[in-house]
Amino acid sequence: MSLHSTRYLCSCSAGVLRNSDGRGLVVRRHFARLASPKEPSPRRKSFYALLLLPAAGAAGYYATLDAQQKRRVRVTGEGIQRFWRSLKIGLTISLDYWWALRGLNDLSPEYAEAIQPCHQRAADRILSGCLENGGLYIKLGQGLVSMNHILPKEYSETLSVLQDKALNRRAHEVEQLLEEDFGVSSKELFRQFDEEPIAAASLAQVHRAVTHNGEEVAVKVQYIDLRDRFSGDIWTCEILLDLIALMHPNFGFKWALQDLKGTLAAELDFEAEARNAERCAQELSHLKYVYVPKVMWNRCSKRVLTMEYIAGCKVNDKDGIKSIGLSLKDVDEKLIKTFAEQIFHTGFVHADPHPGNVLVRKGADDRAQLVLLDHGLYDYLQPQNRVSLCKLWKAIVLNDHVQMKQYAAELGVQEYFMFCCLLAHRKLPFPKEGHKFLPQSRKAFLDLDKAERGKLREQAWESMMAVLKGMPRPMMLILR
Repeated sequence: MSLHSTRYLCSCSAGVLRNSDGRGLVVRRHFARLASPKEPSPRRKSFYALLLLPAAGAAGYYATLDAQQKRRVRVTGEGIQRFWRSLKIGLTISLDYWWALRGLNDLSPEYAEAIQPCHQRAADRILSGCLENGGLYIKLGQGLVSMNHILPKEYSETLSVLQDKALNRRAHEVEQLLEEDFGVSSKELFRQFDEEPIAAASLAQVHRAVTHNGEEVAVKVQYIDLRDRFSGDIWTCEILLDLIALMHPNFGFKWALQDLKGTLAAELDFEAEARNAERCAQELSHLKYVYVPKVMWNRCSKRVLTMEYIAGCKVNDKDGIKSIGLSLKDVDEKLIKTFAEQIFHTGFVHADPHPGNVLVRKGADDRAQLVLLDHGLYDYLQPQNRVSLCKLWKAIVLNDHVQMKQYAAELGVQEYFMFCCLLAHRKLPFPKEGHKFLPQSRKAFLDLDKAERGKLREQAWESMMAVLKGMPRPMMLILR
Protein backbone atom coordinates (compact mmCIF):
# COMPACT_ATOMS: atom_id res chain seq x y z
CA MET A 1 0.00 0.00 0.00
CA SER A 2 1.36 3.45 -0.94
CA LEU A 3 2.10 6.21 1.52
CA HIS A 4 -0.64 8.32 -0.08
CA SER A 5 -3.23 5.58 0.46
CA THR A 6 -2.22 5.15 4.06
CA ARG A 7 -2.60 8.87 4.74
CA TYR A 8 -6.01 8.81 3.01
CA LEU A 9 -7.32 5.99 5.21
CA CYS A 10 -6.04 7.65 8.36
CA SER A 11 -7.67 10.90 7.40
CA CYS A 12 -10.96 9.12 6.62
CA SER A 13 -10.84 7.39 10.02
CA ALA A 14 -10.18 10.67 11.75
CA GLY A 15 -13.03 12.19 9.77
CA VAL A 16 -15.41 9.50 10.95
CA LEU A 17 -14.41 10.14 14.53
CA ARG A 18 -14.96 13.88 13.98
CA ASN A 19 -18.18 13.56 11.97
CA SER A 20 -20.75 16.13 13.11
CA ASP A 21 -23.77 13.71 12.78
CA GLY A 22 -22.59 11.83 15.89
CA ARG A 23 -21.92 8.43 14.23
CA GLY A 24 -18.19 8.85 14.68
CA LEU A 25 -18.69 9.32 18.38
CA VAL A 26 -20.34 5.90 18.56
CA VAL A 27 -17.23 4.28 17.16
CA ARG A 28 -15.03 6.14 19.56
CA ARG A 29 -17.20 5.22 22.54
CA HIS A 30 -17.20 1.60 21.45
CA PHE A 31 -13.40 1.46 21.47
CA ALA A 32 -13.36 3.26 24.78
CA ARG A 33 -15.60 0.63 26.35
CA LEU A 34 -13.32 -2.10 25.04
CA ALA A 35 -10.29 -0.36 26.50
CA SER A 36 -11.87 0.17 29.94
CA PRO A 37 -14.76 -2.24 30.74
CA LYS A 38 -17.57 -0.83 32.79
CA GLU A 39 -17.56 -1.76 36.50
CA PRO A 40 -20.58 -3.84 37.67
CA SER A 41 -23.18 -1.83 39.45
CA PRO A 42 -23.60 -2.17 43.23
CA ARG A 43 -26.94 -3.90 42.66
CA ARG A 44 -25.34 -6.49 40.40
CA LYS A 45 -22.53 -7.05 42.90
CA SER A 46 -25.13 -7.72 45.57
CA PHE A 47 -26.91 -10.18 43.28
CA TYR A 48 -23.68 -12.12 42.68
CA ALA A 49 -22.99 -12.19 46.39
CA LEU A 50 -26.45 -13.61 47.09
CA LEU A 51 -25.84 -16.37 44.56
CA LEU A 52 -22.51 -17.34 46.10
CA LEU A 53 -23.62 -17.07 49.71
CA PRO A 54 -25.59 -20.38 49.90
CA ALA A 55 -22.79 -22.30 48.17
CA ALA A 56 -20.21 -20.82 50.53
CA GLY A 57 -22.45 -21.57 53.50
CA ALA A 58 -22.97 -25.17 52.38
CA ALA A 59 -19.23 -25.64 51.87
CA GLY A 60 -18.54 -24.20 55.30
CA TYR A 61 -21.15 -26.43 56.93
CA TYR A 62 -19.79 -29.53 55.15
CA ALA A 63 -16.29 -28.72 56.41
CA THR A 64 -17.54 -28.84 60.02
CA LEU A 65 -19.04 -32.35 59.69
CA ASP A 66 -17.32 -35.49 60.92
CA ALA A 67 -16.53 -38.43 58.60
CA GLN A 68 -19.83 -40.24 59.17
CA GLN A 69 -21.93 -37.10 58.62
CA LYS A 70 -20.03 -36.28 55.43
CA ARG A 71 -20.68 -39.82 54.20
CA ARG A 72 -24.44 -39.37 54.73
CA VAL A 73 -24.39 -36.13 52.75
CA ARG A 74 -22.45 -37.82 49.95
CA VAL A 75 -24.83 -40.82 49.98
CA THR A 76 -27.79 -38.48 49.54
CA GLY A 77 -26.22 -36.91 46.45
CA GLU A 78 -25.27 -40.29 45.04
CA GLY A 79 -28.80 -41.55 45.76
CA ILE A 80 -30.22 -38.91 43.43
CA GLN A 81 -27.80 -40.07 40.73
CA ARG A 82 -28.85 -43.69 41.26
CA PHE A 83 -32.51 -42.73 40.97
CA TRP A 84 -32.10 -40.96 37.62
CA ARG A 85 -29.80 -43.69 36.30
CA SER A 86 -32.34 -46.37 37.25
CA LEU A 87 -35.23 -44.38 35.79
CA LYS A 88 -33.38 -43.96 32.51
CA ILE A 89 -32.61 -47.68 32.31
CA GLY A 90 -36.19 -48.67 33.10
CA LEU A 91 -37.70 -46.34 30.53
CA THR A 92 -35.12 -47.35 27.90
CA ILE A 93 -35.91 -51.04 28.37
CA SER A 94 -39.67 -50.46 28.17
CA LEU A 95 -39.38 -48.34 25.03
CA ASP A 96 -36.96 -50.81 23.46
CA TYR A 97 -39.43 -53.69 23.84
CA TRP A 98 -42.27 -51.57 22.50
CA TRP A 99 -40.30 -50.32 19.47
CA ALA A 100 -38.65 -53.63 18.57
CA LEU A 101 -41.87 -55.67 18.76
CA ARG A 102 -44.42 -53.18 17.45
CA GLY A 103 -46.76 -54.66 14.86
CA LEU A 104 -45.27 -58.17 15.07
CA ASN A 105 -47.39 -61.27 15.53
CA ASP A 106 -46.11 -62.86 18.73
CA LEU A 107 -46.15 -66.31 17.12
CA SER A 108 -44.31 -65.30 13.98
CA PRO A 109 -40.64 -66.13 13.25
CA GLU A 110 -39.98 -62.37 13.03
CA TYR A 111 -41.22 -61.91 16.61
CA ALA A 112 -39.02 -64.76 17.89
CA GLU A 113 -36.04 -63.29 16.03
CA ALA A 114 -36.65 -59.78 17.40
CA ILE A 115 -37.38 -60.59 21.04
CA GLN A 116 -34.17 -62.46 21.88
CA PRO A 117 -31.85 -59.50 21.11
CA CYS A 118 -34.35 -57.35 23.01
CA HIS A 119 -34.02 -59.61 26.07
CA GLN A 120 -30.24 -59.43 25.77
CA ARG A 121 -30.16 -55.63 25.54
CA ALA A 122 -32.45 -55.40 28.55
CA ALA A 123 -30.27 -57.80 30.56
CA ASP A 124 -27.10 -55.89 29.58
CA ARG A 125 -28.67 -52.61 30.70
CA ILE A 126 -29.83 -54.08 33.99
CA LEU A 127 -26.36 -55.54 34.60
CA SER A 128 -24.72 -52.20 33.90
CA GLY A 129 -27.15 -50.41 36.23
CA CYS A 130 -26.64 -52.96 39.02
CA LEU A 131 -22.86 -52.64 38.82
CA GLU A 132 -22.93 -48.84 38.75
CA ASN A 133 -25.47 -48.52 41.56
CA GLY A 134 -24.13 -51.38 43.68
CA GLY A 135 -25.50 -52.46 47.06
CA LEU A 136 -29.18 -53.33 47.04
CA TYR A 137 -29.27 -53.31 43.24
CA ILE A 138 -26.73 -56.15 43.16
CA LYS A 139 -28.97 -58.09 45.54
CA LEU A 140 -32.01 -57.52 43.33
CA GLY A 141 -30.00 -58.59 40.28
CA GLN A 142 -29.08 -61.82 42.06
CA GLY A 143 -32.78 -62.30 42.76
CA LEU A 144 -33.48 -62.11 39.04
CA VAL A 145 -30.85 -64.81 38.42
CA SER A 146 -32.69 -67.14 40.79
CA MET A 147 -35.94 -66.63 38.83
CA ASN A 148 -34.61 -68.58 35.85
CA HIS A 149 -37.81 -70.64 35.80
CA ILE A 150 -39.83 -67.50 35.00
CA LEU A 151 -37.50 -65.06 33.20
CA PRO A 152 -35.86 -65.56 29.78
CA LYS A 153 -32.46 -67.26 29.80
CA GLU A 154 -30.76 -64.06 28.57
CA TYR A 155 -31.47 -62.50 31.97
CA SER A 156 -30.19 -65.33 34.14
CA GLU A 157 -27.10 -65.95 32.00
CA THR A 158 -26.11 -62.27 31.78
CA LEU A 159 -26.79 -61.40 35.42
CA SER A 160 -25.10 -64.52 36.80
CA VAL A 161 -21.80 -62.57 37.02
CA LEU A 162 -23.35 -60.64 39.92
CA GLN A 163 -22.99 -63.70 42.18
CA ASP A 164 -19.29 -63.03 42.76
CA LYS A 165 -18.74 -59.60 41.22
CA ALA A 166 -16.37 -57.43 43.22
CA LEU A 167 -17.40 -53.79 43.47
CA ASN A 168 -15.03 -50.87 43.32
CA ARG A 169 -14.87 -49.24 46.74
CA ARG A 170 -13.12 -46.13 47.99
CA ALA A 171 -9.62 -46.45 49.39
CA HIS A 172 -9.32 -47.01 53.18
CA GLU A 173 -13.07 -47.69 53.48
CA VAL A 174 -12.52 -50.97 55.33
CA GLU A 175 -10.08 -49.36 57.76
CA GLN A 176 -12.54 -46.56 58.46
CA LEU A 177 -15.33 -49.03 59.21
CA LEU A 178 -13.16 -51.14 61.53
CA GLU A 179 -12.15 -48.04 63.46
CA GLU A 180 -15.79 -46.91 63.72
CA ASP A 181 -16.97 -50.31 65.02
CA PHE A 182 -13.98 -51.43 67.13
CA GLY A 183 -12.03 -48.24 67.76
CA VAL A 184 -8.81 -49.81 66.43
CA SER A 185 -7.20 -50.51 63.06
CA SER A 186 -6.95 -53.86 61.29
CA LYS A 187 -3.30 -54.15 62.41
CA GLU A 188 -4.40 -54.08 66.04
CA LEU A 189 -7.33 -56.47 65.48
CA PHE A 190 -5.32 -59.02 63.51
CA ARG A 191 -1.72 -60.14 63.16
CA GLN A 192 -2.20 -60.15 59.38
CA PHE A 193 -5.01 -58.64 57.28
CA ASP A 194 -5.09 -58.93 53.48
CA GLU A 195 -6.35 -55.66 51.99
CA GLU A 196 -7.32 -57.36 48.72
CA PRO A 197 -10.70 -59.10 49.20
CA ILE A 198 -10.94 -62.79 48.33
CA ALA A 199 -14.67 -62.51 47.56
CA ALA A 200 -17.31 -59.83 47.19
CA ALA A 201 -21.08 -59.92 47.26
CA SER A 202 -23.95 -57.47 47.14
CA LEU A 203 -23.65 -56.34 50.76
CA ALA A 204 -20.06 -56.99 51.78
CA GLN A 205 -16.62 -58.20 50.83
CA VAL A 206 -14.52 -60.88 52.49
CA HIS A 207 -10.88 -60.51 53.54
CA ARG A 208 -8.50 -63.20 54.67
CA ALA A 209 -6.78 -62.57 57.98
CA VAL A 210 -4.80 -64.22 60.78
CA THR A 211 -5.58 -63.56 64.44
CA HIS A 212 -2.91 -62.88 67.06
CA ASN A 213 -3.43 -66.50 68.19
CA GLY A 214 -2.50 -67.72 64.71
CA GLU A 215 -6.01 -68.73 63.62
CA GLU A 216 -6.82 -68.20 59.95
CA VAL A 217 -10.14 -66.37 59.58
CA ALA A 218 -12.43 -64.87 56.97
CA VAL A 219 -13.53 -61.32 57.79
CA LYS A 220 -16.75 -60.19 56.14
CA VAL A 221 -16.93 -56.39 56.06
CA GLN A 222 -20.11 -54.61 55.08
CA TYR A 223 -19.90 -51.78 52.55
CA ILE A 224 -19.63 -48.72 54.71
CA ASP A 225 -22.43 -46.67 53.15
CA LEU A 226 -24.96 -49.48 52.78
CA ARG A 227 -27.07 -48.75 55.85
CA ASP A 228 -27.18 -45.04 54.98
CA ARG A 229 -28.45 -45.68 51.45
CA PHE A 230 -30.80 -48.61 52.12
CA SER A 231 -34.07 -46.69 52.62
CA GLY A 232 -33.43 -44.40 49.64
CA ASP A 233 -32.64 -47.32 47.34
CA ILE A 234 -35.77 -49.21 48.42
CA TRP A 235 -37.84 -46.09 47.74
CA THR A 236 -36.27 -45.76 44.27
CA CYS A 237 -37.10 -49.37 43.43
CA GLU A 238 -40.69 -48.89 44.58
CA ILE A 239 -41.07 -45.80 42.38
CA LEU A 240 -39.63 -47.67 39.39
CA LEU A 241 -41.96 -50.62 39.91
CA ASP A 242 -44.92 -48.22 40.09
CA LEU A 243 -43.88 -46.60 36.80
CA ILE A 244 -43.37 -49.99 35.12
CA ALA A 245 -46.82 -51.09 36.34
CA LEU A 246 -48.32 -47.98 34.70
CA MET A 247 -46.62 -48.75 31.39
CA HIS A 248 -47.17 -52.52 31.61
CA PRO A 249 -50.35 -53.11 33.67
CA ASN A 250 -49.90 -56.90 33.76
CA PHE A 251 -46.49 -56.50 35.40
CA GLY A 252 -46.95 -56.19 39.17
CA PHE A 253 -44.05 -57.21 41.39
CA LYS A 254 -44.09 -54.38 43.93
CA TRP A 255 -45.69 -56.74 46.44
CA ALA A 256 -42.63 -58.99 46.17
CA LEU A 257 -40.32 -56.08 47.04
CA GLN A 258 -42.52 -55.27 50.03
CA ASP A 259 -42.10 -58.85 51.25
CA LEU A 260 -38.33 -58.70 50.77
CA LYS A 261 -37.89 -55.45 52.71
CA GLY A 262 -37.71 -57.17 56.07
CA THR A 263 -35.37 -59.93 54.97
CA LEU A 264 -33.05 -57.48 53.21
CA ALA A 265 -32.91 -55.28 56.30
CA ALA A 266 -32.14 -58.35 58.42
CA GLU A 267 -29.20 -59.19 56.15
CA LEU A 268 -27.56 -55.92 57.16
CA ASP A 269 -27.22 -57.20 60.75
CA PHE A 270 -24.12 -59.40 60.80
CA GLU A 271 -24.65 -60.32 64.45
CA ALA A 272 -27.98 -61.87 63.42
CA GLU A 273 -26.14 -63.71 60.64
CA ALA A 274 -23.70 -65.11 63.18
CA ARG A 275 -26.61 -66.41 65.27
CA ASN A 276 -28.14 -67.95 62.13
CA ALA A 277 -24.86 -69.75 61.42
CA GLU A 278 -24.69 -71.19 64.92
CA ARG A 279 -28.33 -72.31 64.78
CA CYS A 280 -27.76 -73.95 61.40
CA ALA A 281 -24.68 -75.76 62.73
CA GLN A 282 -26.60 -77.04 65.74
CA GLU A 283 -29.66 -78.23 63.77
CA LEU A 284 -27.52 -80.04 61.16
CA SER A 285 -24.93 -81.38 63.61
CA HIS A 286 -26.18 -84.97 63.09
CA LEU A 287 -25.22 -84.70 59.40
CA LYS A 288 -21.49 -85.27 59.63
CA TYR A 289 -21.04 -84.34 55.98
CA VAL A 290 -22.18 -80.75 56.65
CA TYR A 291 -19.88 -78.14 58.20
CA VAL A 292 -20.53 -74.54 59.23
CA PRO A 293 -17.48 -72.36 60.02
CA LYS A 294 -17.16 -71.24 63.65
CA VAL A 295 -17.95 -67.63 64.61
CA MET A 296 -15.26 -65.48 66.30
CA TRP A 297 -17.59 -63.35 68.43
CA ASN A 298 -14.85 -61.11 69.84
CA ARG A 299 -14.29 -59.72 66.33
CA CYS A 300 -17.92 -59.31 65.26
CA SER A 301 -20.25 -56.31 65.10
CA LYS A 302 -23.38 -55.30 63.21
CA ARG A 303 -21.19 -54.64 60.17
CA VAL A 304 -18.27 -57.06 60.64
CA LEU A 305 -18.46 -60.86 60.79
CA THR A 306 -15.36 -62.91 61.53
CA MET A 307 -15.51 -66.68 61.02
CA GLU A 308 -13.16 -69.60 60.66
CA TYR A 309 -11.56 -69.67 57.19
CA ILE A 310 -12.37 -72.81 55.18
CA ALA A 311 -11.00 -73.63 51.73
CA GLY A 312 -12.93 -75.70 49.20
CA CYS A 313 -14.35 -75.98 45.68
CA LYS A 314 -17.61 -74.35 44.68
CA VAL A 315 -20.39 -76.90 44.52
CA ASN A 316 -20.76 -76.37 40.74
CA ASP A 317 -17.02 -76.79 40.04
CA LYS A 318 -17.20 -80.34 38.69
CA ASP A 319 -13.59 -80.48 37.54
CA GLY A 320 -12.35 -79.13 40.88
CA ILE A 321 -14.40 -81.70 42.83
CA LYS A 322 -13.10 -84.54 40.68
CA SER A 323 -9.51 -83.30 41.03
CA ILE A 324 -9.58 -83.90 44.80
CA GLY A 325 -10.90 -87.42 44.30
CA LEU A 326 -14.55 -86.87 45.23
CA SER A 327 -17.68 -88.32 43.64
CA LEU A 328 -20.17 -85.99 41.98
CA LYS A 329 -22.96 -88.44 42.80
CA ASP A 330 -22.00 -88.32 46.48
CA VAL A 331 -22.02 -84.51 46.42
CA ASP A 332 -25.44 -84.41 44.71
CA GLU A 333 -27.02 -86.79 47.23
CA LYS A 334 -25.62 -84.91 50.22
CA LEU A 335 -26.71 -81.56 48.80
CA ILE A 336 -30.30 -82.78 48.34
CA LYS A 337 -30.41 -84.39 51.80
CA THR A 338 -29.05 -81.24 53.46
CA PHE A 339 -31.63 -78.86 52.08
CA ALA A 340 -34.43 -81.42 52.38
CA GLU A 341 -33.53 -81.62 56.08
CA GLN A 342 -33.97 -77.86 56.41
CA ILE A 343 -37.13 -77.56 54.28
CA PHE A 344 -39.05 -80.57 55.59
CA HIS A 345 -37.65 -81.13 59.12
CA THR A 346 -36.14 -78.10 60.85
CA GLY A 347 -38.01 -75.43 58.85
CA PHE A 348 -35.05 -73.05 59.29
CA VAL A 349 -33.99 -72.72 55.66
CA HIS A 350 -30.85 -71.21 54.13
CA ALA A 351 -32.49 -69.06 51.44
CA ASP A 352 -29.39 -68.02 49.46
CA PRO A 353 -27.61 -71.26 48.51
CA HIS A 354 -25.96 -70.15 45.26
CA PRO A 355 -22.70 -71.93 44.29
CA GLY A 356 -20.51 -69.32 45.99
CA ASN A 357 -22.17 -70.11 49.32
CA VAL A 358 -21.76 -73.92 49.21
CA LEU A 359 -18.22 -75.29 49.16
CA VAL A 360 -17.08 -78.91 48.86
CA ARG A 361 -13.99 -80.31 50.58
CA LYS A 362 -12.69 -83.74 51.56
CA GLY A 363 -13.95 -84.78 55.00
CA ALA A 364 -12.32 -86.91 57.69
CA ASP A 365 -13.73 -90.04 55.99
CA ASP A 366 -12.15 -89.01 52.66
CA ARG A 367 -15.62 -88.39 51.22
CA ALA A 368 -17.35 -85.15 50.29
CA GLN A 369 -18.16 -82.64 53.01
CA LEU A 370 -20.36 -79.59 52.33
CA VAL A 371 -19.39 -76.24 53.84
CA LEU A 372 -22.29 -73.78 54.16
CA LEU A 373 -21.39 -70.08 54.00
CA ASP A 374 -23.28 -66.75 54.12
CA HIS A 375 -26.07 -67.23 56.64
CA GLY A 376 -27.59 -63.75 56.33
CA LEU A 377 -30.78 -64.76 54.53
CA TYR A 378 -32.92 -67.38 56.30
CA ASP A 379 -36.62 -67.98 56.53
CA TYR A 380 -38.80 -70.24 58.64
CA LEU A 381 -41.45 -72.64 57.34
CA GLN A 382 -44.22 -73.38 59.81
CA PRO A 383 -44.72 -77.10 60.66
CA GLN A 384 -48.12 -77.29 58.93
CA ASN A 385 -46.63 -75.80 55.75
CA ARG A 386 -43.75 -78.27 55.83
CA VAL A 387 -46.15 -81.21 56.05
CA SER A 388 -48.33 -79.89 53.21
CA LEU A 389 -45.28 -79.19 51.04
CA CYS A 390 -43.88 -82.67 51.68
CA LYS A 391 -47.16 -84.30 50.66
CA LEU A 392 -47.41 -82.02 47.64
CA TRP A 393 -43.97 -83.13 46.41
CA LYS A 394 -45.02 -86.76 46.76
CA ALA A 395 -48.18 -86.04 44.74
CA ILE A 396 -46.09 -84.37 42.01
CA VAL A 397 -43.79 -87.40 41.78
CA LEU A 398 -46.79 -89.75 41.57
CA ASN A 399 -48.66 -87.42 39.15
CA ASP A 400 -51.65 -87.52 41.51
CA HIS A 401 -53.66 -84.43 40.53
CA VAL A 402 -56.32 -84.92 43.22
CA GLN A 403 -53.73 -84.71 45.98
CA MET A 404 -51.81 -81.96 44.17
CA LYS A 405 -54.96 -79.85 44.30
CA GLN A 406 -55.63 -80.70 47.95
CA TYR A 407 -52.16 -79.89 49.30
CA ALA A 408 -51.70 -76.80 47.12
CA ALA A 409 -54.94 -75.47 48.64
CA GLU A 410 -53.52 -76.14 52.12
CA LEU A 411 -50.62 -73.87 51.13
CA GLY A 412 -53.06 -71.13 50.07
CA VAL A 413 -52.87 -71.71 46.29
CA GLN A 414 -55.97 -72.52 44.23
CA GLU A 415 -54.28 -72.76 40.81
CA TYR A 416 -52.57 -76.00 41.75
CA PHE A 417 -51.31 -77.06 38.32
CA MET A 418 -49.23 -73.93 37.64
CA PHE A 419 -48.00 -73.98 41.23
CA CYS A 420 -46.76 -77.56 40.85
CA CYS A 421 -45.07 -76.74 37.53
CA LEU A 422 -43.34 -73.84 39.27
CA LEU A 423 -42.14 -76.07 42.10
CA ALA A 424 -40.91 -78.77 39.72
CA HIS A 425 -39.30 -76.23 37.35
CA ARG A 426 -40.81 -78.13 34.43
CA LYS A 427 -44.09 -78.71 32.64
CA LEU A 428 -46.10 -81.53 34.19
CA PRO A 429 -48.58 -83.88 32.47
CA PHE A 430 -52.09 -82.39 32.24
CA PRO A 431 -54.90 -83.91 34.32
CA LYS A 432 -57.21 -86.28 32.42
CA GLU A 433 -60.07 -83.78 32.36
CA GLY A 434 -57.77 -81.06 31.00
CA HIS A 435 -56.99 -77.63 32.40
CA LYS A 436 -59.63 -74.96 32.86
CA PHE A 437 -57.97 -72.64 30.34
CA LEU A 438 -54.56 -74.01 29.27
CA PRO A 439 -54.66 -75.90 25.93
CA GLN A 440 -53.52 -79.52 25.91
CA SER A 441 -50.79 -78.99 23.32
CA ARG A 442 -48.91 -76.35 21.38
CA LYS A 443 -50.88 -77.30 18.27
CA ALA A 444 -54.14 -76.60 20.11
CA PHE A 445 -52.71 -73.23 21.16
CA LEU A 446 -51.69 -72.36 17.59
CA ASP A 447 -55.15 -73.27 16.31
CA LEU A 448 -56.64 -70.41 18.36
CA ASP A 449 -57.07 -67.01 16.74
CA LYS A 450 -54.91 -64.07 17.79
CA ALA A 451 -57.49 -62.59 20.17
CA GLU A 452 -57.96 -65.92 21.95
CA ARG A 453 -54.22 -66.43 22.30
CA GLY A 454 -53.82 -62.95 23.74
CA LYS A 455 -56.59 -63.59 26.25
CA LEU A 456 -55.02 -66.93 27.16
CA ARG A 457 -51.66 -65.28 27.87
CA GLU A 458 -53.31 -62.72 30.13
CA GLN A 459 -55.09 -65.51 32.02
CA ALA A 460 -51.84 -67.44 32.42
CA TRP A 461 -49.97 -64.39 33.71
CA GLU A 462 -52.76 -63.45 36.13
CA SER A 463 -52.85 -67.04 37.32
CA MET A 464 -49.08 -67.04 37.90
CA MET A 465 -49.33 -63.82 39.92
CA ALA A 466 -52.13 -65.34 41.99
CA VAL A 467 -49.91 -68.37 42.68
CA LEU A 468 -46.98 -66.22 43.82
CA LYS A 469 -49.17 -64.00 45.99
CA GLY A 470 -51.12 -66.92 47.49
CA MET A 471 -48.25 -69.12 48.65
CA PRO A 472 -46.72 -68.67 52.13
CA ARG A 473 -44.16 -65.87 52.03
CA PRO A 474 -41.18 -68.09 53.02
CA MET A 475 -41.92 -70.18 49.91
CA MET A 476 -40.80 -67.25 47.74
CA LEU A 477 -37.26 -67.64 49.05
CA ILE A 478 -37.34 -71.44 49.02
CA LEU A 479 -38.29 -71.44 45.33
CA ARG A 480 -34.82 -70.08 44.62
